Amino acid sequence: MGSVALILKIMPESPEVDLNDLVGKIKEKVAGVQDVREEPIGFGLKALKVAVVVDDAGGASDAVEEAINSIDGVERAEIVELTLT
Repeated sequence: MGSVALILKIMPESPEVDLNDLVGKIKEKVAGVQDVREEPIGFGLKALKVAVVVDDAGGASDAVEEAINSIDGVERAEIVELTLT
């Protein structure tokens, strides 16, 4: 089996959400986080772009998306890119 690289776009619930705290929660809950970047959206709101590498097992990418969506402060997380490594 190989690995899959995921890029997820994570929208916080509001501009008041502490992104550094949110990154910490993501790294605690999800193994394989490789990179995190902020992306300005508008009106002071920033999204996070998170790169995660997981095993190419059935449902692994969905499990990562669900785990991030369950974190307090996250409005929505979605996979925007997926590629085999």
